[in-house]
Amino acid sequence: MLRLVSRKVKCTAAWRLSGFQRPHFYPSSPRCFSRTSCLNERRSISSLQPLAPKSWVDHLPTKVQPYLYLSRIDKPIGTLLLFYPCAWSITMASYALQLPFTTPLTYISLFGIGAMVMRGAGCTINDMWDKNLDKAVTRTKERPIARGDITHGQALAFLGVQLSAGLAVLLQLNWYSILLGASSLSVVVIYPLMKRITHWPQAVLGIAFNWGALLGWSSVAGTVDWSVCLPLYAGGICWTLVYDSIYAHQDKVDDVGVGIRSTALLFAERTQPILGALSATSLSLVAYAGYMNSHGAPFYLGVLLAAAQLARIIRRTDFEERQSCWKGFVDCGWSGFWIWMGALADYSLLILT
Repeated sequence: MLRLVSRKVKCTAAWRLSGFQRPHFYPSSPRCFSRTSCLNERRSISSLQPLAPKSWVDHLPTKVQPYLYLSRIDKPIGTLLLFYPCAWSITMASYALQLPFTTPLTYISLFGIGAMVMRGAGCTINDMWDKNLDKAVTRTKERPIARGDITHGQALAFLGVQLSAGLAVLLQLNWYSILLGASSLSVVVIYPLMKRITHWPQAVLGIAFNWGALLGWSSVAGTVDWSVCLPLYAGGICWTLVYDSIYAHQDKVDDVGVGIRSTALLFAERTQPILGALSATSLSLVAYAGYMNSHGAPFYLGVLLAAAQLARIIRRTDFEERQSCWKGFVDCGWSGFWIWMGALADYSLLILT
């Protein structure tokens, strides 16, 4: 009897040290009173759910969790990277036209909602394209469609809801902007296909993700000032090539195995100098857009801070280490933030004086 109690205590300790919950049959099940059974239970720990939730989404009702994970709402960096070009353009247009602060505040709020919705729609489209591919790749097989939490039909219905919400935001704009915004949808839809046919899917993503550099200005002004917006848009595309190439380096081993192409594979060991050149090109184009918009010193200070941020990322990122690449990718968002802060500081000074 003492021997059985001792084994039960050891088994209990193993579960506590693991950080996982004991199975519902424990302590009454006789299986846990043998050495073999206890070891088997410990080996099966990896198949059980940990005590700590993965993210705040796990605190929500179970039925909605797969849809939220499908839209990547738990990883806001994608929304921010889509939002920043919109914010640059709205703020720069408000500066050029000397509009009251309520104007950029209104449109930045609308575009913030729109960025969150459309980024989620893009993720849904991507996962629908990659349903079978995701099942074959370790890093993506836990996505909701790949693991069967959501059927393809349910994902399609959810995409309809997302696009309807995006349309509702778009309809708050003028007709010029509605047509301009609608014209970008085709790029969003074909982007997931590009990684199967070209080493430049990051460029296609840049075309889609920086559309707000055009749309933000037209929403405020009723039309696009191409002399400012084209260099701003081109600078944003180069910026996307930088951060998404860093992101792609996380996946290059898996990508080779499943036939996916990317700039990470194309640039290979030349990644660091190429990303340095792309960063310099990006910020030069953004600075030129500021020059064409007659911005002052605060704007260029923001560009300078963005340059320092990108230089630090490119210098410190280990392109052979997944965690380092993820950190570099996330940190690239700060460069977009500093550009916006420079434009916002310039606009604030104009309004206050």
